[in-house]
Amino acid sequence: MYYSSIMFNRKKELLAAIIMVLLILASCQKIAYKDDPNIQDDPIDYVWDTSTVVQVTLSGTSITVDPAVATISGSKLTITEAGTYNITGSLTNGQIIVNSQDESSVRLILNGVNITCSNNAPIYIKDSKKTIIDLAAGTSNYLTDGTTYSTTDEPKAALFSNSDLTIFGSGYLTVTGKYKDGISTDDGLLIKSGIISVTSVDDGIRGKDCVIIKSGKITVVSGGDGIKSTNTESSLLGYISIDSALVNITTTAGDGVAAGTNLSIGDGSYTITTGGGAGTISTGGRGPGGGGSSGYSGTISEKGLKGGVSVVITKGTFNINSADDAIHSNGSVTINGGTLALSTGDDGIHASSAITINGGSVNITKCYEGIESALITVNSGDVSVASVDDAFNATKGSATESNDGSWLYIKGGNITVNASTGDGLDSNGSVAMTAGTVIVQGPQSSPEVGFDVNGTFNVSGGLLIGSGPNSGNMIEAISTTSSQYGVKATISSTLA
Repeated sequence: MYYSSIMFNRKKELLAAIIMVLLILASCQKIAYKDDPNIQDDPIDYVWDTSTVVQVTLSGTSITVDPAVATISGSKLTITEAGTYNITGSLTNGQIIVNSQDESSVRLILNGVNITCSNNAPIYIKDSKKTIIDLAAGTSNYLTDGTTYSTTDEPKAALFSNSDLTIFGSGYLTVTGKYKDGISTDDGLLIKSGIISVTSVDDGIRGKDCVIIKSGKITVVSGGDGIKSTNTESSLLGYISIDSALVNITTTAGDGVAAGTNLSIGDGSYTITTGGGAGTISTGGRGPGGGGSSGYSGTISEKGLKGGVSVVITKGTFNINSADDAIHSNGSVTINGGTLALSTGDDGIHASSAITINGGSVNITKCYEGIESALITVNSGDVSVASVDDAFNATKGSATESNDGSWLYIKGGNITVNASTGDGLDSNGSVAMTAGTVIVQGPQSSPEVGFDVNGTFNVSGGLLIGSGPNSGNMIEAISTTSSQYGVKATISSTLA
C-alpha cells in the first residue's frame, strides 16, 4: 500500500505538471495569435448584416442610439457591446468610447461625422478585441482634440486604440491632433483603404506592434514622426508593410516613415520632406578613409525612410528631401526596383550591414555621402550620385587607412558619380567589379581622389572611367591582379 500510494502521488504530480505545460502552451498560442500580423486583414471585417446595425446620431451636445445598446452621458457615448454602429452628425465637445469585453469586433461606420473633444480623444478605443472603422463612401469625417487632456497616461491621440485597429472605406477622414499624436494604437494598425489626412503636434500615424497599409491616399503633417511602429521586443513586431499607397509626409522634427524592425514597400508614390529638407551641407571632412562624423548636425532623427533591422523597396516612386539620411537602416537596405529621387543633408542611402541594389533608378542629387555601408552590392539599375564627400563609401564605421574588411561589389548597372570634395569610390576594404558601367567624376583638388581603396581593386569586366586631381602618390589605379587591363594617365595641368 505504501508503494501504491507513492506511485499515485507521483501520477498526480505528473498530471499537474502536464496540465501546467498545456496551460502555458495555450497562453503562448494566444499571445502568438494576438500578435500574428495575418489576423489584421480579415475578409469578415468588411461585411456585416445591415439589419442589425445600430444607428447613432450626434447632435451638437446630445446623442441618440437606436436601439439603446450603448451608454450615453451628456455628449459622451460608451459602446460596451460588439456590433456595427452607423454614426452620423456632429459633437461640439464630446467623445465616443469603445469599452467592450466581447470576443467579437466593434465596427464603427463614420458616415459624415465631425467630433471635437476639448480635453480628450474624440474616439477612444479603451478595450475591444478589434475595432474596424469604415469611412462611408461619399462622406467627409473629422476628428479634432484639444491641446491638453484631462488624463495623463492615455489616450495620447485624437484617434486612439489599445487594441488592433482597422481603417477602410472610400470616404475621407481628417484628424487633427493638437495634443500629441493623430492616429495611434498600442497594438496593430491596418489601413485597408481610404483618404486620410493627419495633422499632429507629435507623431502622425502610429501602430506600436505594426502598421500595415494595403492602399489609400495618406497625407501627414507632423511635429514628430510621420508614420511609425515602435515595438522591438520581437522580430515579428515593430514592422511597417506598405503594399501600395499615395503617401505625402512632411515632418518638422522626426522621420518620415520609421519602423522599429522591418520596413517593406511594395509599390506606390511617396513624397517625403523631413526637418525642412536637405538645407546647406557642411563641407567639413570626415577624416582619412571616411566613416567619421556625419554631415547632419541635428540631435534627433530626421530620416526619410528608416528600418531598425531592414528596408526593402520592391518598386514605386519616391521623392525624398530629408535633413538626415534619405534611406537608413541599422541592418540592411535592399532596392529591387522603383524610381528614387533623393536629396539629403546627410547620406543618400545608409545601412550598417549591407546595401544591395538589384534594379530601378536611384538618383541622389544632393547629399553629404551618397551610399554608405560595410557591404555595398550593385547588381543592376541606374545609379547617379552627386555628393559633397564620398559618393560610394564602403566602411565598417571607423576612419582608417588599413583594410577593415568592407566591400564594394559592382556586378552590373550604370553608375555615375560626382564627388565635389570627396572620393568617387571609397572603400576602407576592397572593390570588385565584374560588369556594368561606372563613370567617376572625382574632386578637383587633393587629397581626395577618384578612387580610394585600402584593400584590392580588382576589375574583371565592365567599363570603368574615373577622373580626379593629380595628387602624386594618392592616385590609385586598379590592382595588378585584375584580369581586365586598365590605364592610369596623369598630366601636369588641369583640364576643363
